[in-house]
Amino acid sequence: MRPILMAAALAAAMTPALTHAQETTAMSDKTAVLQTIQTMTDAFARGDIDTVMSTYALPASVVAAPGQVVSGDQPLRAMFAEFVASGVNFTYGAHEVVLAGDIGLHLMAWEAPSPDNGTMRALSVAVLQRQPDGSWKMVIDHPFGDTVMATE
Repeated sequence: MRPILMAAALAAAMTPALTHAQETTAMSDKTAVLQTIQTMTDAFARGDIDTVMSTYALPASVVAAPGQVVSGDQPLRAMFAEFVASGVNFTYGAHEVVLAGDIGLHLMAWEAPSPDNGTMRALSVAVLQRQPDGSWKMVIDHPFGDTVMATE
């Protein structure tokens, strides 16, 4: 009976260590997802299209405007170059990251001046995938993720 009790006690003692290791990995992955987003937004602000593109796993899909999906290297480069040339200055809000294995969901509020001197606001929704080298890259990027909530 004693060996069974000792085994149960040992298993119970090891459970928090496994949970802690899992939590540490999840936090590390969340940090890596956030770093990908930060790299993209910083590069976008500098007009560095090559670095922006390095944060996407091709063939990624990006919503350029509600209902307008752009995919592929050259079309995405042209889209990002057009946004950069327009001089739009984005302000980013809070971030949330949800992970499921090698898939990550990133949510972030943003705002920017609108052409009518108002303010545009939206929820960016991005799906990221862990790459074979351990990095995280976007595969779907929908900067207007809350448009489905708009009422007509």
